[in-house]
Amino acid sequence: MNALYLLQRYFVASIRTQLQYPASTLMLSFGAFLANAIELAGIWALFNRFGAVQGWQFGDICMFFGMVSISFSIADFLTRGFDVFGSQFVRTGDFDRVLLRPRTATLQLMGHDFRLRVLGRFAQGLAVIVVATRALNFDWDVGAIALTIWTIAGGVALFFGVLVLQATLAFWTVESLEVVNVVTYGGVQAAQYPLTFYTSWFRNFLIFVVPIACVAYFPVLAILHKADPLGAPRWLLPLTPAVGFLFLALSFAVWRLGVRKYTSTGT
Repeated sequence: MNALYLLQRYFVASIRTQLQYPASTLMLSFGAFLANAIELAGIWALFNRFGAVQGWQFGDICMFFGMVSISFSIADFLTRGFDVFGSQFVRTGDFDRVLLRPRTATLQLMGHDFRLRVLGRFAQGLAVIVVATRALNFDWDVGAIALTIWTIAGGVALFFGVLVLQATLAFWTVESLEVVNVVTYGGVQAAQYPLTFYTSWFRNFLIFVVPIACVAYFPVLAILHKADPLGAPRWLLPLTPAVGFLFLALSFAVWRLGVRKYTSTGT
């Protein structure tokens, strides 16, 4: 409970800082909303011109798009400290100060900064799910709502794990490698479309290496009551978000190894 109280204090301090410049915060949030809306407009233009693609409709893509946007926005909100870990903690030696404090490094990095601009992506994700609901004439029952919350939770855990791994690389590379953005932001882009759009090796990568498909593609099929064209059994589809929590646990295991190997800059 003490840790949660401290996290709350971090949260309040971060929000108050950003609200010192409310116009800037609103513009950044609106910019994030608009950027993703333009991308969605491109998808609409594609389906409006060619119709269904491999049996997938515009509403189906919107459901994938919205779920992934919401999951990533929440994970991004909670992991700013891990995202800038290499440049702001390892290179400067500030991680030494983090380790000396009587609280876990994970808690302090989570509380480093809570960026309000991610609300733009979150709001856009909600709006896209509303569009998907209308396009598909989808009826939300209790089971679908519960599965949606479970799917988003698994997605948050998985993207949290990816960003923890990105930070862990800084223990050996000093800077967090930009190539990791191919997995984070690139993974978000890939998860916005069905796996059937991709070649087999890339599908396997999204299922078994960085299992983004397990927190987007498979559970969304279960929500929409669709069978998997690739042959995954129906009973498995709603269970796959659990992989996100397993991935997060493995990421923290690697993180702890990195902390043990950490060598101070001496500054």
